Amino acid sequence: MLVIGLTGPTGAGKGCVAELFASYGLPILDADAIYHELLCPPSACLDALTERFGNTILNAEGTLNRRALAGIVFSSESALADLNRIAHRYVMEEIRRRLDHLRKENTVAAVLDAPQLFEAGAANDCNVIVSVLADPALRLERIVRRDGIGRETAKERMDAQYSDAFFRAHSDYVIENNDSTEQLLPTVRKILTEMGVLKA
Repeated sequence: MLVIGLTGPTGAGKGCVAELFASYGLPILDADAIYHELLCPPSACLDALTERFGNTILNAEGTLNRRALAGIVFSSESALADLNRIAHRYVMEEIRRRLDHLRKENTVAAVLDAPQLFEAGAANDCNVIVSVLADPALRLERIVRRDGIGRETAKERMDAQYSDAFFRAHSDYVIENNDSTEQLLPTVRKILTEMGVLKA
């Protein structure tokens, strides 16, 4: 099975590109969605996060307060590293379990949609890496609008990630997402054709 790693910095519009891959019938393993599933109590992942960061990251009902956790990790490199270490362990275990299931079903190709593909070591599980990039100013506006946060907070999140140069250097394909999603469809089709997933 061909495993396509789909990644890119926050605000680049990677989710929209994932939908385009899905439109060709490819199963999408969304690492963020899997992470959120794994955080639903009772949760070994949430227990590990609480042990590291304390009960202040929990809502009254015992679920994760994502804004409280973000406030801690995006202002401290060591805290962010600890979050990633804990989260990546649990998420990658589940992703590999799902990939094995897809292989047993003789799936031709699947997309691993993971914003922290490299940080989690998930690139080693992929045959091809596709990165989605966008102009930093456009990314900033997208993050502010999507997450309902201030520009300074959004900038902190952007600065905590790899640079565009890193993604370009470590990817087999780069998709520039500065316009409408529809204009990206020919690019996605071309990539899938070159991979042999689609016929020319």
